[in-house]
Amino acid sequence: MASSSIRLLSYTFLLTSVTASAHGQSSEELAKKLSNPIASLISVPFQFNYDHGYGPEDGDKTTLNIQPVIPISINEDWNLISRTILPVTWQDDIAGPSGEQFGLGDTLQSFFLSPAKPTESGIIWGVGPVFLLPTGTDDLLGSGKWGAGPTGVALRQDGPWTVGILANHVWSFAGESDRVDVSSTYLQPFISYTTPDAWTFALNTESTYDWESDDWSVPINFTVSKLVTVDKQPISLQAGVRYWASAPENGPEGLGFRVAITFLFPK
Repeated sequence: MASSSIRLLSYTFLLTSVTASAHGQSSEELAKKLSNPIASLISVPFQFNYDHGYGPEDGDKTTLNIQPVIPISINEDWNLISRTILPVTWQDDIAGPSGEQFGLGDTLQSFFLSPAKPTESGIIWGVGPVFLLPTGTDDLLGSGKWGAGPTGVALRQDGPWTVGILANHVWSFAGESDRVDVSSTYLQPFISYTTPDAWTFALNTESTYDWESDDWSVPINFTVSKLVTVDKQPISLQAGVRYWASAPENGPEGLGFRVAITFLFPK
């Protein structure tokens, strides 16, 4: 699948070199909006991740995250941003000799109430609820729990730079009684730089602290993205690597990689 994504990237570069995109927005402007998790822009990312080193058998895990972002205009002053993460996972021996599993993981659904315009100091922010939905199709793919909690994001865009943080905390409140409760904090500080020709270089962590097991999971991600247009459709193509700085004893280790394709639908 990774080789197919690389071929798609090469093919797209041969098709077009874009300086402007739909609805009068330049490629650079659209690329910068993608660096903003609560931008007023409909986008549908398909993000492919690969990690290994799980458990005593050095198990593998491959996840395709489907992550639609849909902004809803409430009035001239406020937007409601819906962000969904639905994982489709294939994994092998992640819990010792546990065999293969393939299917859906748990869905994470977030809503951000956000001002339509940045503050006077240029801060863009949003707050709201986050929900954990037990859509996992296997015990090793999901938590079996319903959960909820607060989420928030704050960022500033200055010239080509975007700097910010997204965070949430989820507590379980219902679900399978024989499964471990969920109490998890997620922190995603991020920084990115977008060039005039719509290349974006980004660095972030997607750190999770499990309060039930007192364990950190800290992958550090570096990605490179390019915004292109194919038959008037703006598309962002991304590739990158990650390093697991910290993980539970039986969690992933070493290097993983990420490729993604995002379809944009400017207003």
